[in-house]
Amino acid sequence: MKYIIKRILQLIPLLFAITFLSFAMMRLAGSDVVEQKMLNTGQVVTETQLQAAKIELGLDKPFLTQYGVWLSNMLHGDMGVSYVSGKEVFSTFTSKLPATLFLTFTSIVLTVIISIPLGIIAAVQKNKILDYIIRFLSFIGNSLPNFFVALVLMYVLGIKLGAFPIISREMSWESVAMPTLTLAIAMSAKYLRQVRATVLEELNKGYVMGAKARGIKFSVVLWKSVLRESLVTIITLLALSIGSLLGGTAIVESIFMWDGVGKLAVDAINMRDYPIIQAYVMWMAIIYVLVNLITDLLYRVLDPRIRLEGCSND
Repeated sequence: MKYIIKRILQLIPLLFAITFLSFAMMRLAGSDVVEQKMLNTGQVVTETQLQAAKIELGLDKPFLTQYGVWLSNMLHGDMGVSYVSGKEVFSTFTSKLPATLFLTFTSIVLTVIISIPLGIIAAVQKNKILDYIIRFLSFIGNSLPNFFVALVLMYVLGIKLGAFPIISREMSWESVAMPTLTLAIAMSAKYLRQVRATVLEELNKGYVMGAKARGIKFSVVLWKSVLRESLVTIITLLALSIGSLLGGTAIVESIFMWDGVGKLAVDAINMRDYPIIQAYVMWMAIIYVLVNLITDLLYRVLDPRIRLEGCSND
């Protein structure tokens, strides 16, 4: 418990620093929400009307004052109101959250199904034809950006084969299939190589050779010893992938019109809707902080050496 409290106290300043930097960068972007909104609607307004709109939204105040007001309201549970829609940020954000969580869940499951078995097979078949094929495919998959994979899948699976809808209209298995596959291809390509490297490292250790010398079946050593020792690395990869997905699905959601928080953030950035953007930044920051904290705790549970080292430092 002491370690958990210590880690949380260390991460709180990081959250405040992230919110401050994001707030500052948005204000340095070159335009504000009032100008952007008028530009998108094609309305012609006078300078007086612009200033009146800025005063109404509090954008006429100094930067530090704006940040202080936003931070104070957020600490009291008020995330503000969208400058564009006029709706509460919290209710807007939470309404989009289930779609992102659904996409994240399906992507993680598919990534695990692809990367862990293929990584193990590549390690066991080291420098054999199957290993070369898996490594080549992983290299190709890791080289392709998400937007390109998305466009290819849309053309092949959506237009040519008609297997899945190109534009997501609802939160269903058919609509989530192509966004999930887009995210899983890139993640699996990256993580199966790391799983392969971790398993290979364990296979070269002395206890594996000793088990072979005692006549223990290789499959028993692989599943009961090697994979158990590799759990720390594998769990780390999964934790990082969860964090990156929850906070980094914006491009894929926008391409497939998947109505999640990523698409909401992209639309907010285009419109300079600061309250929505800050909510998204807080979401990403909290996710990464929690993922790092949970990963640290899992390290201490799975690896006694880390636990003992932490106790000695305390």
